[in-house]
Amino acid sequence: MSDEPEIRVVTFDERFAADFARLNYRWIEEHFRIEPHDRELLDAPLEKIVETGGEVFFALADGEVAGTVAMVRTDTNIYELTKMAVDPAFQGRGIANHLMRACIELAKADGVGTIFLETHSKLPAAIALYRKFGFVETPIDPGSQYSRAEVRMELAIAGTNM
Repeated sequence: MSDEPEIRVVTFDERFAADFARLNYRWIEEHFRIEPHDRELLDAPLEKIVETGGEVFFALADGEVAGTVAMVRTDTNIYELTKMAVDPAFQGRGIANHLMRACIELAKADGVGTIFLETHSKLPAAIALYRKFGFVETPIDPGSQYSRAEVRMELAIAGTNM
């Protein structure tokens, strides 16, 4: 019998909205600066993400929010994977893998062909995670809403074999 908590991934629940903001503000402030688009998504996830066709996932460890990620619908065939954060107390336990699988399953279920994300080279663990799940680097979007975005990656869903 393991002492590790059971990990369960759930979709958006208003009870966890503060955790979505808390976890993401923490890592962004640690490595970068908060930008207007960060505040827009983190302060109103229901209105800016869920109600516009996206989703916010939460990884729960025995009912406690251990991590979170958002899938923002950018058009009928594309999701942006954004705002992935794992509580430092839960890092190294595979939480991000659970969240990644939920994102890919959502895209497949919705018939979406592509997931893209933007990140920064100073986050090598994140980049390694994305590569592990099949994301490949693509040219950076000059119209990105984030000044810190210097790496853009995409995953073609049709070719994903989970």
